[in-house]
Amino acid sequence: MTDTIKIIDLFAGPGGLGEGFSAFQTDSGSFPFKIVASVEKEESAHKTLTLRAFYRQFLGQEVPDAYYSYLSSTEKVSAETFFSERFPKKWAAAKRETLGGPKALGSEDHEEIFFEIERAIKGHSGPKLVIGGPPCQAYSLVGRARNKGIKGYNAEEDKRHFLYQEYLKVLDLVQPDIFVMENVKGLLTAKVNGESIFEKIRKDLQCPARALNSTREEIEYELLPLACPLEDLGGLGDFRNKDFVIRAEDFGIPQARHRVILLGVRKNVRKSNIQGELLARWRSETHITPGQVLADLPRLRSGLTRCKPNDFKSWRDNLYDGFSKVYGALSFSEAAQDKAQWAYESASHDPGQGGRFVPLSGDEAPRMPDWLKDWYKDKAMTGVINHQARNHMPEDLHRYLFASCHASVNKGASPRSADYPENLAPAHKNWKSSNFVDRFKVQAENRVASTVTSHISKDGHYFIHYDPSQCRSLTVREAARIQTFPDNYFFEGTRTQQYVQVGNAVPPLLANRIASAVYFLLNFDPGTTNA
Repeated sequence: MTDTIKIIDLFAGPGGLGEGFSAFQTDSGSFPFKIVASVEKEESAHKTLTLRAFYRQFLGQEVPDAYYSYLSSTEKVSAETFFSERFPKKWAAAKRETLGGPKALGSEDHEEIFFEIERAIKGHSGPKLVIGGPPCQAYSLVGRARNKGIKGYNAEEDKRHFLYQEYLKVLDLVQPDIFVMENVKGLLTAKVNGESIFEKIRKDLQCPARALNSTREEIEYELLPLACPLEDLGGLGDFRNKDFVIRAEDFGIPQARHRVILLGVRKNVRKSNIQGELLARWRSETHITPGQVLADLPRLRSGLTRCKPNDFKSWRDNLYDGFSKVYGALSFSEAAQDKAQWAYESASHDPGQGGRFVPLSGDEAPRMPDWLKDWYKDKAMTGVINHQARNHMPEDLHRYLFASCHASVNKGASPRSADYPENLAPAHKNWKSSNFVDRFKVQAENRVASTVTSHISKDGHYFIHYDPSQCRSLTVREAARIQTFPDNYFFEGTRTQQYVQVGNAVPPLLANRIASAVYFLLNFDPGTTNA
């Protein structure tokens, strides 16, 4: 059986993909995947990555109290200062794993990054794995629409289209047994010079050395889909492009996140009699919903933008004002009016706006299944981190109240612009046009959440909490729960930076499922089948 499997994590972000792999345990309780180099250029994400690398120094051991003290600290102290003094060796190891600081592939950092990667794998005779996904702004449908509006934009000159070549260079250097490359579904339709980007990527990944005209050994890979049945086809290119799309909600992730994930296996590693679907054991027709993963988090209220004083009384008075507008507009449903009434009555006390650390009251009752509790929960945690509601415009909170009440009795569907009464309509000339009819979206209690993206850092309109009594957008922790980050995973940086990190990440639980498939491939017994 395989012992240590060394991982190089590229375009790592806050570490969602790496977290899933490093948290994978075998039946014997060992952690076979070890991240030895993580590359990330954004400073706040890099800080998050380094803190988690420090946490992983204690895998299989008792995590020290100091880690939890840092999470709950009210002092403005950096993790660097806090841990380098208390645990100098383990903090130094975490820093080595994240290359000592932010680094950008395809930049002047190239030589240093490649030197550190070579150092990390030197002398390792066991399996190697490369994971990650190039930034998706050039491939996503939203990004492409935005680019069209940029005067003089030329896709052929957009370097983001070709960052996957940096991924190829690392594959050529490391020559891993397996690689995992993730990107947005829009990659399937992106084109440059009329050529399909995805088709070119698929071709290049089959032999990185050949694609790069490298002098290194030409290692050939077979690209396998994770979420459709495999067949012993004996050749390359037999799968359709859409076969590489994973619908995260079908594998225990509480959001409709559809991503392209390419699993590349060296031809001498891929066993010919592997059949069936690699993620079959994790597929479920029962979907996890926001109500299951958010219900036990402390209740919060928002603040008010451009309002002085921005205090509980101002918030309560604004909610009462909103109730007077909303209640009559909900006359189509007594149940919806009851929800609004509940929000009105709940405003008699202040739950607070939360913060870096919110203590648990002791009466929280998770609605999630036990296997999810095991994934999220940490018994040493005495509170919730990164759980602070932001401020909203007073009038937007009225719309949030209406939307959450409306969705609660409409099978979770958010109201369209035509459903809003005139006194709740924003002063926007395109309010009823096709581009803005669903500007306010509720993450419904009993319906799979929509995709958490970095846009959540903007205004929160697409990420309204399902509970009318809270009447706000999701916090960073709530978004992280929907993304399946464990509760002890702390996000560094400003709140906006934290939202961006969460939105750009790969769900760790999905990555953990993929890790199980990779481990299976590396340890497959040719005398059996997986069908």
